[in-house]
Amino acid sequence: MAKKEKEVKTNAMRILDKNKVKYTPHTYECTEFTDGAQIADTLGQDHAKVYKTLVTVGKSREHYVFVLPIDDEIDFKKAAKVVGEKSLEMLPLKELTPLTGYVRGGCTSIGMKKQFPTVFHTSIEALPTVLVSGGALGLQLELVPADLIKAAGGRVADIVVTED
Repeated sequence: MAKKEKEVKTNAMRILDKNKVKYTPHTYECTEFTDGAQIADTLGQDHAKVYKTLVTVGKSREHYVFVLPIDDEIDFKKAAKVVGEKSLEMLPLKELTPLTGYVRGGCTSIGMKKQFPTVFHTSIEALPTVLVSGGALGLQLELVPADLIKAAGGRVADIVVTED
């Protein structure tokens, strides 16, 4: 009898399993960073339901996580106000893996080395399910937004650039 190949679980998947959160893994061929739009296209998913995770650092040197639609841009002024910072900037890429335990393109708001304040864009509340990185390149997890927000210990606010 051949041994059944064991499914590889990421930290995010283990946390969701432990909390009995239902999710659907979507895998795709990927060996290096791919942007969210390419991932959505590869998986045949609507861009509006695929979200990216950004890690920032505030003037206070505290870290914050923001989750927003792949086609949107973070509004640093709005985001800073939401978390009570004077200003925010993107975390330098070389600091991402040591800080979060995740690589660029595989970073997710669930199961980082340390739980950072996490904010999801308000648009997430209108969707039945969303896709976010599953904690590894080539893996997206689809789940109910309320479950994702709860698992990440997050909250919802308007954090994207809007055209006036």
